[in-house]
Amino acid sequence: MGRGDKKTRKGKRTAGSFGVSRSRKRIKARIKRASSKKTTAAAAEAKPKKPSRKKAE
Repeated sequence: MGRGDKKTRKGKRTAGSFGVSRSRKRIKARIKRASSKKTTAAAAEAKPKKPSRKKAE
């Protein structure tokens, strides 16, 4: 099990093929999710925080 085994991810990478263990749809979806998280995190940091309003007692 390793580079020569086409059933494993490492074997798929070595052979340069895509399949169940290393499907293009899953890879693209993961990249898309990662990039969308970066943009939302950057947008969240850019917003200034509102001061909290405490009740005066």
